[in-house]
Amino acid sequence: MINLPRWQVIGILLIVVLGILYALPNAFPKESTEELPSWAPSKQVNLGLDLQGGSYLLMEVEFDSVYKEMLANLVDGVRIALRDARIGYTNLGDDGERTVTFNLREDTGLERLQDVLGALLTGALRTVDENQVRIEITDQARLERRSAVMQQSLEIVRRRIDETGTREPSIQRQGDDRIVIQLPGVGDPARIEELIGKTAKLTFRMVRDDIVAGQDSVPPGTEVLLSEEVGPSGQPQRFVVEKRVMVSGENLSNAQATYQEGEPVVSISFDSVGAKRFGQATSENVGRPFAIILDGEVISAPVIREAILGGRAIISGNFSVQEAQDLALLLRAGALPAPLTTLEKRTVGPGLGADSIRAGEIACILGMVFVVVFMAAVYGLFGMIANVALVMNLVLILAALSVLQATLTLPGIAGIVLTIGMAVDANVLIFERIREEVHYNDRSTVTAIDTGYRRALTTIIDANLTTLIAALLLFAFGTGPIKGFAVTLSVGLVTSMFTAIMFGRLMTVTWLRRRRPKTLPI
Repeated sequence: MINLPRWQVIGILLIVVLGILYALPNAFPKESTEELPSWAPSKQVNLGLDLQGGSYLLMEVEFDSVYKEMLANLVDGVRIALRDARIGYTNLGDDGERTVTFNLREDTGLERLQDVLGALLTGALRTVDENQVRIEITDQARLERRSAVMQQSLEIVRRRIDETGTREPSIQRQGDDRIVIQLPGVGDPARIEELIGKTAKLTFRMVRDDIVAGQDSVPPGTEVLLSEEVGPSGQPQRFVVEKRVMVSGENLSNAQATYQEGEPVVSISFDSVGAKRFGQATSENVGRPFAIILDGEVISAPVIREAILGGRAIISGNFSVQEAQDLALLLRAGALPAPLTTLEKRTVGPGLGADSIRAGEIACILGMVFVVVFMAAVYGLFGMIANVALVMNLVLILAALSVLQATLTLPGIAGIVLTIGMAVDANVLIFERIREEVHYNDRSTVTAIDTGYRRALTTIIDANLTTLIAALLLFAFGTGPIKGFAVTLSVGLVTSMFTAIMFGRLMTVTWLRRRRPKTLPI
């Protein structure tokens, strides 16, 4: 233990130097670190919502529309399957909740219906009487769809927020139907809320210009949709559009805000499937208008002048620059599978964060002072070595949090304060073991130090390993503040073991070789 290999000494010093370099940017304003070269350490610790302020949103996923969509898709699927199988039916519809019913014109038999509708059956297929058939969506199918929608909503929300450039957002699921969003540094959440709340379901459908939109009824397979643009009467324009979708937003590969003839527009690109469908639809409908529909509203209805075969198109609609950028962002991130409703919205001012930081700083400083004084008073020179190792431990914690880009929260500061007290435990174990070797076993200076470090090593590893396991379990199963506490505690345990066992030993051995004392100042 006394004779340290050269490679080990170099490794310890290298870690110490790198720790100082990566922790150093936190001592300067963020603006100055952005001017550093790309190869230089410039990352700083990210402060959480409770430290630097920001916005808090609680949103609820509306699953009613998801269940209605399930029913509508089931009705469409049954209609297509029965037509393809040439099975006559009447009165095909749903009850608005979970059941689809229709009447057969002739006795087909349940076995054949099972074969024809096999891929569509999410529930029990049974006849109510001789000719009426009933298909019911099961609770299991609804639960599976609900879980999938929740996961997809979380991913889409995360993509949209990442596109805005917000650093270190916290997006978590709460319960069965809610999403908690924390945005550090965002003082006005209005634009973020607007971006998140839009479903952004984009479809391209043909316009029936041969039908007057103001009439009471429209032919089957069509519907009347409103436009953002205002007509001559001062009311929003109305369009009769086909329900059949030419191309949907699921086939988009990219969307960018750009300019056309000096006006902000959105340039979109389709994937291979979308490009083929779009090219075929425009080729077959030259001279007809087609509607670009976003969330059930017509944003543009241009006339197809020629076939568009390149897989690219332009969406125009009297956008402002910000509106074009937001629309492009929404289309890139993808459509939400269900609408989101804001239940709670809070803005945390920076004053609260400043108070939290100040309180954390005071706690760290007081804890540091008490530990330093205690170690110096009880262990003398060896206590000062432990104090230097303690300072280096804090530097390494700061460097690790900067490199990992972990978010520091108020519970995280509590973890650092706890680490300060625990960091000297390893030194206490070592020093007490050395003291025992000198006083009770009458060993020499070199032998006592060597034995003290060697025999205390197992105890140090066991003690820190059990605490580290607890911290990792907190991180795995905890949420929000618990994770912040677990991160700083885990990092602090690892760095404290390094500074006590490796860095502290290096300083002790260096002192021992230079001074060659006859007695130990402990």
